[in-house]
Amino acid sequence: MITSLALPAGDIFVLGLIAFAAGLVRGFSGFALSALVMATATMILPPVQLIPICWWLEMTASLLMVRGGVKDANKRVVGGLFIGSVVGAPLGIWATVSLDPEVSKMVALALVTTLAFTQLAKIRLSFLATHAGLYGSGLLAGIATGLASIGGMVVALYVLARELPAREMRASLVVYLFLGIITTAITYIAFGVMDQTAVARGIVLAAPVACGVILGKLMFSPRLEPYYRPFCLILLIGLAGVSLIRTVLS
Repeated sequence: MITSLALPAGDIFVLGLIAFAAGLVRGFSGFALSALVMATATMILPPVQLIPICWWLEMTASLLMVRGGVKDANKRVVGGLFIGSVVGAPLGIWATVSLDPEVSKMVALALVTTLAFTQLAKIRLSFLATHAGLYGSGLLAGIATGLASIGGMVVALYVLARELPAREMRASLVVYLFLGIITTAITYIAFGVMDQTAVARGIVLAAPVACGVILGKLMFSPRLEPYYRPFCLILLIGLAGVSLIRTVLS
């Protein structure tokens, strides 16, 4: 047991592998880092403990990716989504700290699976292209971020409805997630979720996630753009499904 992390060495090693894989996906696709962590790492830690860790991982990834994303991002879409998420995040955190850890775990995994299936099916809702749809999607993204740290997937669903090019979608997600770092940190501190143990875990796991992000960025190319999103979604569905079945049977 490593005292500052309150985890056995074996669990830390597994979390490091998960962080690297999630960073690889994030660097390649622009989203799904936290969703991938929430879909796999719940076998080690409950969602309420994973959420602040995901914040550190997202911060690391955002700092490595935001410079190249600002130019290609859709600024109006990012702004509307961000405003809505600021309102929604505290609601999601309140729900997380109020629920039983096992219930919270199942809710998080079910959200990951449902959102991934929705995006994989290429369901596009015309309502989302309106102003109400923009801010409403931001609100839902904030709630999803607070509840299970998977707001990026909600935002990706919105971007799909707008039929934006893959490069613009990726850039918009990168900038949105970067802007959310400060507001979510304030929310986590206010609800007592970001404690010293979470900080220590996040700092330790920042190194493997950074390596993954750098490698994932190198893999992103126009030739692979038609394939990267389906790959990430299928991966998320499989991992979340396995974890959800394990949780139900345990």
